[in-house]
Amino acid sequence: MGTGWAHIGTSITASFLASLVECVEALTVVLAVGSVRGWRSALIGSASAIAVLLLIIAALGTALTHIPLPVLQLTVGTLLLLFGLRWLRKAILRAAGLIPLHDEAAAFSKNTKAMRQHGNLPAAWDKIAFAAAFNITMLEGTEVVFIVIAIGAGRAGTLLPASLGAVAALLVVITLGLILHRPLARVPENTLKFIVGVLLSAFGTFWVGEGLDLHWPAADWSILALIAAYLLLALVTVPLCRNRSQTVPSIP
Repeated sequence: MGTGWAHIGTSITASFLASLVECVEALTVVLAVGSVRGWRSALIGSASAIAVLLLIIAALGTALTHIPLPVLQLTVGTLLLLFGLRWLRKAILRAAGLIPLHDEAAAFSKNTKAMRQHGNLPAAWDKIAFAAAFNITMLEGTEVVFIVIAIGAGRAGTLLPASLGAVAALLVVITLGLILHRPLARVPENTLKFIVGVLLSAFGTFWVGEGLDLHWPAADWSILALIAAYLLLALVTVPLCRNRSQTVPSIP
């Protein structure tokens, strides 16, 4: 089956938005590290992590070509569905007010304070700054790699669009970080996670169906119907969770 525009478009969108969320979170920590410990070691640490992640993508992309397509679709579909539902669950609970929203400004302040507690700066090479920037970039980047591979592995021609979406998100965040020199606190992170959760869940469901040899009524366009179904379900769930939290009595 060929790769339709519906599939390519949703691949780019899902990859871009998911990568945007992860890159914004990584940027917050890298900015905190750089502003306190110095930019040289922080940027080298972050760049080193990106290089490692690119090698991982290249290695996994080659290895996946040797796996039978139905097995690959079923495997990545299941993982993508679980991953998407986890994002969607958190976004729903935050939208309902059951768990607090992620605050990039507060995270920046917390990480800045933590960096200052490490004492005086070394004359040249700062292992603490390198390690902190490397670790956060690897942590957030690993999720990006998983999403890109999972979205792009199910069919020939989708890995490149998914990769381009991730690269575009990275370039946007780097550009804004260089211009603003502060955390992107105004990015509606929970809204993005809500949308990404819907998209990943829809993709996962589609790939599971493909792996089970299910013939979708409208081929690739069925992805749009799955997106609409998950979105409607999520939007209905938010007020239900909010109302339930208000009616359940607290335990003294």
